Amino acid sequence: MTTGAFRSAEGAETVRRLYRKVLDGWPVPVCELRLPTRQGETFVLAFGREDGPPVVLLHGAQANAAAWILDAMPWAEHFRLYAVDMIGEAGFSAPSRPPLASDAHALWLDDVMSGLGLSRAAVVGVSLGGWLALDYANHRPDFVERLALICPAGIGRQKNFLLRAAPLLLLGSWGKRRMRELVLGPSVTEPPEALKPLIALMQAIGRSIRLRLETIPRLSDAELAKLKMPILAIMGGRDVLIDSDDTRRRLRAFAPQAEIRFLPEALHFIQGQSEAVLRFLADEQARHG
Repeated sequence: MTTGAFRSAEGAETVRRLYRKVLDGWPVPVCELRLPTRQGETFVLAFGREDGPPVVLLHGAQANAAAWILDAMPWAEHFRLYAVDMIGEAGFSAPSRPPLASDAHALWLDDVMSGLGLSRAAVVGVSLGGWLALDYANHRPDFVERLALICPAGIGRQKNFLLRAAPLLLLGSWGKRRMRELVLGPSVTEPPEALKPLIALMQAIGRSIRLRLETIPRLSDAELAKLKMPILAIMGGRDVLIDSDDTRRRLRAFAPQAEIRFLPEALHFIQGQSEAVLRFLADEQARHG
């Protein structure tokens, strides 16, 4: 891990160490892959049934493949899962951050798919990873079997959270904690022992990562209408980063095949969706025997 996405070498090293601790406790057997791509080396966790249908997992900003640890066990019984560390984020992939408003990320994922030996897969994406999944489906519709999107960017209007949160930055540690709570929800005072390494990692990332200030591109009406694969979209009514009402409206208008799961009280960080995503992914598996 280099310091490109981080404020300091010390912060990068802390995240690297805590990430390794999470990976050492992965709940199912896992292979670590390092794939060459045009953006530099890309780190991927491969786990689950080796003969299972392939599913590519794309985490959100300020995260890495550790974000999937709670989903690993239930999904691994059914699928071959590939959790990709996004370039330019807090994982072991290259620090490159090419413009989002380009074909750079689709070309990068071409290299990842090729390196994994995949010609087609289901894709699950969270937040910025949801945009990445949508962008890839837009550029390579024949490569994407189906899309499961959790609080996805790229469809609904992006809210100006930094403007709302700016006054909180003047309030020291309390203000920063309040900012995190608006996105992630209240901190758990006594988390389960098994989750403590993951929580420590996410806290270290929040302290150390350089924020992406680039506006996330949205698919046009015509691009949304071209997406013919099955889509599951899960979103929260209290999301402070993405306008979930706009996401719902545009999906209903231009991707009517999408299954929409709207959770009125959910924030941007939505927990407990493993079973809903599993049902959606397993539908394809059942139809193809």
